Amino acid sequence: MKIVIDHIQDKPLTLHIEEPVETFPVLAGMQGDQSCRFTGLIEGDFSAVREYDHVRVTGRVSVPVSLSCSRCLADFDSFVDTSFTLIFRKDSAARHEDQDDIELGELDLLSSTYQGDEIDLTHEIEEQVAMEIPLKPLCDDSCKGLCHTCGTDLNASQCSCSTETASFKFSALKNFKASR
Repeated sequence: MKIVIDHIQDKPLTLHIEEPVETFPVLAGMQGDQSCRFTGLIEGDFSAVREYDHVRVTGRVSVPVSLSCSRCLADFDSFVDTSFTLIFRKDSAARHEDQDDIELGELDLLSSTYQGDEIDLTHEIEEQVAMEIPLKPLCDDSCKGLCHTCGTDLNASQCSCSTETASFKFSALKNFKASR
C-alpha cells in the first residue's frame, strides 16, 4: 500500500485497505511456518498529514487470527487490533554521513524515511501486526495445559498420574554410601 506525497494537500489524506495476507511477505511467512493462521483479510484505516518537513501517518490495522495454545496445544481464535503513529522524513544522503555516535530520541524511534514521491506502508503494516502476535499464546490465562506424564488435557479432565513434585537435584546421590 503506497501513499503518494503529492496527494496530501491541506487536509489529511485518508485511506482504507482490505488486503489478503499474501500481500504482506512477513505475515505470509509467519503463516507458512505455522506460527499462526490468519483467518480473514487485513483491514486498515490510515490518515496522512503533512507537517513541516515530514509526513505523519496514523493508522489502525486489524485481522482475525487462529493460534495454537502453548500449554494445551488447542487451536483458538483471536483478533489483532493495533493503532500506531509514524513519522516519515525524506531520506537524504546528508543524514547518513556521520551516524556512528548519534543518540536516538523518542521521535527518532517513531520515525522512518522514504525515498522518491511515495511512502510504502507495507513493511509498517506487517510489522505492527507481527508485534501483536504473542510468542507463547494462551487460550485462557487459567489454562492448565497437558499432563507431563500421560499427555491428558487437564482442562478437559483429570488424569490418574501422581501430582507429587519430585526434585531431581540430588537424585544421583540417593544411593550414595560414604565409607570411612
